[in-house]
Amino acid sequence: MAQINENYLKLPGSYLFSDIAKKVAAYQAEHPEKEVIKMGIGDVTRPLVPAVIEAMHKAVDEMGTAEGFRGYGPEQGYDFLREKIVENDYAGLGIEPDEIFVSDGAKSDCGNIGDIFGPDNKVAVCDPVYPVYVDTNAMAGRAGDFAGDKWSNLYYMPCTAENGFMPELPKEKVDMIYLCFPNNPTGETLTKEQLKSWVDYARENGSVILFDSAYEAFITEADVPHSIYEVEGAKEVAIEFRSFSKTAGFTGTRCAYTVVPKALKVNGTELNALWNRRQCTKFNGVPYVIQRAAEAVYTEEGRAQIRENIDYYLGNARIIRDALEKAGLEVYGGVNSPYVWAKTPDGMKSWDFFDKLLTEAGVVTTPGSGFGPSGEGYIRFTAFSTKENTEKAMDRITNILK
Repeated sequence: MAQINENYLKLPGSYLFSDIAKKVAAYQAEHPEKEVIKMGIGDVTRPLVPAVIEAMHKAVDEMGTAEGFRGYGPEQGYDFLREKIVENDYAGLGIEPDEIFVSDGAKSDCGNIGDIFGPDNKVAVCDPVYPVYVDTNAMAGRAGDFAGDKWSNLYYMPCTAENGFMPELPKEKVDMIYLCFPNNPTGETLTKEQLKSWVDYARENGSVILFDSAYEAFITEADVPHSIYEVEGAKEVAIEFRSFSKTAGFTGTRCAYTVVPKALKVNGTELNALWNRRQCTKFNGVPYVIQRAAEAVYTEEGRAQIRENIDYYLGNARIIRDALEKAGLEVYGGVNSPYVWAKTPDGMKSWDFFDKLLTEAGVVTTPGSGFGPSGEGYIRFTAFSTKENTEKAMDRITNILK
């Protein structure tokens, strides 16, 4: 008789953003006349920039010729893109093209990376946390059992207002450490000195840091590192995930990359070789057309056009911060990140405040409790809507909080 992976049966409910989508769909079905502004899921709204579109058109034309046609590409990504990534994103940091693995998304890689780690590794996550880190480890059997609001075998690192939303170093030995900075969902960041303490911990304890740097393009402050490899010794202990989704609006186009340095070894085994083996077996690579589009991100025109989009979203974040602060809420993030993290009023539960904003203001957010126990009492806003809808949403929320 066939058997299933019973770890899936331990997962509570469905994926957070699926729950939100169902609630919103039900509300819209009951109130078709109401306009709903979505500021929950981190999906961009501005179109792909002209430099990217031009590169895609050119690549499509190539694919229509015998000389330019390409079938299966290298699972690791085409050299033209890997080299551009190294030249632009890791200049001076000692990263090589064969340490770059192009993929269809940072979300995919953050989940799939667990394939190369054993089931008995002790995993540490920030709390609140991007749900993919937790759920994929639960699916792999590393999380234990779900009891109340926590998994029994995960090491939770609370990130609260009291500690400035900065996780404290584990008080016990952990093997895999997920860090996301600028952080999703809080929008907060680590300085280079703070990040160094994590690299030092990993080096001392034989741990591996899984560093999600998907939002690095939104960093505005000088003392905030864009890459963990800016810290000396990080190549020996860290894997970094990056994405074109939020940086260049590729949420539907799908392109990202993961950096696995060859200096990173576990018990003498290079993780670069293991990840390469995994990708060659389970992944057929990102389409040529998409990789040419990603390459255009690094042109002079592409950089300028994408910077304009990022500044646009950061402008929305300022609008959200200012409005919520004027409404009397405690607000965090939104300076180096497209996410704004707000404390709910009068001790209201996260889902209750979510419902209030949806039904009274027609604004979709993300309840903080969906990101973990320490997220209770908070709500997350994204700055990825249009400026017009951002201003409209803040006007509605301000009115109901008077």
